[in-house]
Amino acid sequence: MKNPTDTEIEVKFFIHNLSAIQQRLEQLGAELVQERILETNLRFDLPNQSLTRDKRVLRLRKDQQNILTYKGPGLPDQPVMIRQEIEVVVDDFNTTRRILEALGYQVYAMYEKYRCTYRLGSLLVTLDELPHGNFIEIEGQDAAGIQACAEQLNLRWSARVTTSYLYLFELLQEIHPDIARKNLCFAELTGIPLDMRELDILPADE
Repeated sequence: MKNPTDTEIEVKFFIHNLSAIQQRLEQLGAELVQERILETNLRFDLPNQSLTRDKRVLRLRKDQQNILTYKGPGLPDQPVMIRQEIEVVVDDFNTTRRILEALGYQVYAMYEKYRCTYRLGSLLVTLDELPHGNFIEIEGQDAAGIQACAEQLNLRWSARVTTSYLYLFELLQEIHPDIARKNLCFAELTGIPLDMRELDILPADE
């Protein structure tokens, strides 16, 4: 999420009833920023996988805009994910991809999600639907504000997730060899039951 400080501070929660969370947001007076939209994301790395090894991210996203994002490694020993995030809107998705590939970067993963975004005070709350489950992300200025928002939404703070959707999918791929070569996209995973509980991640709203 583009921000003036180039710092991302956020946390995720695996959710059982996403519509109930949406109703709760509306009861709290949250403002709808972006209606539900399909996002397509490409993750890039060099052939030696140095970005992944250093826990850095280079991503090209397409939704209502095309956004190129760099993310640095997360700070250690934090209750939420805190890391550098630099974003820029680009005019042409395919040309930007070609530029990155000409520089030696390769697409190593593609993933999709449906996302709906609300603003609650100074925080952004996104409702995310992915092939491996439904989640919300809460992004704010500090961990205390994010935790307070989670409490307003009746979410168990102990159930928070501070890793990426793609990393969670990679863990599921280790459990399910039949999806080892699949992307985290709806068409490829239709009819394949995946559950975060296999990773000991429980719904925060139960």
